[in-house]
Parts: sequence; C-alpha cells; structure tokens
Amino acid sequence: MGLFGNVGARLYSGESAFNFVGNRRRWYAISAVLLVLSVGILLVRGLNLGVEFQGGAVYTVPAPACSVVEAREAAAGVVGSTPIVTETGAGLIRVQTEPLDQPTNLRVVEALATACDVPGDTIGVQVVGPTWGAEITGKAIQALIVFLVLVTIFLSIYFEWRMAAAALVALAHDVIITVGIYALTGLQVTPATVIGVLTILGYSLYDTVVVFDKIKEDTRGITAQSMATYGEAANLAVNQTLIRSINTSITSLLPVLAIIVVGAGLLGAGTLLDLAVALAIGMAIGTYSSIFIAPPFLVQTKERQPEIRSLGVRVMARRAGQLRAEQQAKSRGTSDASGAVAVAEADASGANDAEDSDSDNQPPAPTAPIMTDVTVIEGPRTQPKRLPRSKRTKGD
Repeated sequence: MGLFGNVGARLYSGESAFNFVGNRRRWYAISAVLLVLSVGILLVRGLNLGVEFQGGAVYTVPAPACSVVEAREAAAGVVGSTPIVTETGAGLIRVQTEPLDQPTNLRVVEALATACDVPGDTIGVQVVGPTWGAEITGKAIQALIVFLVLVTIFLSIYFEWRMAAAALVALAHDVIITVGIYALTGLQVTPATVIGVLTILGYSLYDTVVVFDKIKEDTRGITAQSMATYGEAANLAVNQTLIRSINTSITSLLPVLAIIVVGAGLLGAGTLLDLAVALAIGMAIGTYSSIFIAPPFLVQTKERQPEIRSLGVRVMARRAGQLRAEQQAKSRGTSDASGAVAVAEADASGANDAEDSDSDNQPPAPTAPIMTDVTVIEGPRTQPKRLPRSKRTKGD
C-alpha cells in the first residue's frame, strides 16, 4: 500500500482527520477575500467578450511578416479606434474590431494586407452582428438558469433542501471566482468558455454530491446516540472522501492541461484554449468548494435544527461527565508505594474490625474444663494390671 493508501486508510478509519468543519471560519475568510477580489476586478476591468457576444469583425492574417503593433496601427488607422490584436499559437495575427460596414471592412483588409505584405484574399474575415451576439448571450444565461433549477430540484429530492442550498452556494462560489480570474487575465470569453463553465458546474456538483452522499450515510440515525455531534460525523465523511476527490481532480486535470499545452500552445487552436482554461480553473475551484465550502455550510444550517442542537448538548454533557469521572479517579489514586501500603493496611484493618464485629455477635463457644495443680511424672508409663475374671470377686 502506497503513501496515499496509508493516508487514505487512516482518514477513513478516523485515526487521522483534518478539521474541515471546525475551521469553517478560516475557509469562509479565504473564500470571502477571493470573492471580493473577483467582483472588484470584474467591475474595474470587465470581461474581454468575444465577437460572438458583442458583435464585430475578426480578421485573421496568415503567416504574417508584421508584428502585433504594426497590425494594430494599420487597423486603427481605418476604424478610428484601437482594435484587439493578438498572436495565436500557430503564428497567426488575429485582429478584432467593432461592427463595420462593408466599405470599411474592405479598407481594413487592404490595410492589413499592405502592412503585413500578404495577399488580401488570404486574410480571413468573420463578421458577427450585434443582434446575434445578444441572442447568444441570452441563450447562455437561459442555459445557466435552467441548469441551476434542475440541480436544486434534484438535490432537494435526493437529499434535502439544506444540501441543495449548500451545493448552490458552492456553485455560485465557483462561478464568481472563475469569472474573476477571466477578468484578471484578460482571457476572451467565447461560446466555448460558456460551455466550459457549464461543464465545471457539473463537475463541481458531482464532487459535492459524492461528499454529501457520504455525509448522509454517516449521519443516518445520528440523533439516537450521544457519542458524536453532527458536525463531527460530517467532518469524518469529508475526510473519508478526501483522497477520492484529490485523485479525481488530478486525473481530470491532466487531460485538460494536455489540451492547453498541445492543442492551444502547439497547434494554435484558440477555441480549445477557451474551453480548456475554463475547465482547468473550474475543476480546481470546484474541488476546493466541495471540501471547504459546501460541507461546513451544510453543518452550519443543520445545527439550527432543534434535534441537532439537542444532540450537541447531550454529547457535550456526556463528555463533561467522563472528564469529571477521570479527574476524580486521578484524585483518588496513589502516587507511590507507601501510599499503596497504607491503603492495603487500611483495607486489612477494616477487614479485621469487621471480623471482630462478627465474632461479638456469635454465642460463646464451649470450653474445656480447667485443670490446676497437676503433677507431671516423667519416665515410663505405668498402669495397674487388671485381675483375671476368675479371680475377681463379685463386688469387682
């Protein structure tokens, strides 16, 4: 059994445990900082929406002989604003502008062809109207709302509404932080990004359901005993699924990282990059929330139930009684041999007193007659001889 096997066995049996539930204020503080930063960056910088959402024109210059700066200056001289110009992994120049009319569109193609010294017919052009972009945005929001409604119904039926609420909190946590990272890095938000976000929501939900299912199993009938509180049982369940969550996250992230390095980095597939980055960020954040956010939030809501509060009171009272009993046992104990001898003598004295008391209550035992003035003659024993029967007189 390897290292992770030994650690997993100790966590599953309860020999070792991380206090995820007990330290929930610490995790809440970390998540609060991340959420505040994400919202702040989103408000300040905003998202780099792709042309599919805000509309516009995208020009792709193959095998350019010009730099990103030269392409930006050439396009800006025509449109009158600063376009978004990037270089893909395949060595292509990608220029994105606002929506343009047909004459302006042709002038941009000519300017890029002249600046980059390539034929005009080799420059790819993609024009998206603002109406279509707004429609795509509405469809993405609609898909997210439907997803959240179905998740809430499923979790409420399979588990309970408190677990559904905790799962939704974790999902909102994952989405906000993921969006904040996109705003911080300036990565472009495309339809592939939306697909990736919906995928990571499903992944995060799966990991949370696995943890909640173990909590449900370990806390079934918990109010009928007084050995452990609901929070302690839930924390044990999280530890029992910890290794599984880590292994699942690692095996899921490896192919995603391969997509980022090979697909986007070497092959220059920008769509793969948009999808893979969303998946990588969401998987990491989703694993964190399913361990550090969802279970502590569930325990916090469950502890408001009267029966769970009563269970906690009983458990604490029982442990306080055990502590008092142990302290009393230690105070009655002896610390050296002389103390042990004294206790033994006291026990023996008590036993003797009890025995004397019993003898006082018994009737006096018969005693042999007392003989006084007895002379003891030493030497051979002599005994008078009896006369034969024929010589005895009648009186004998």
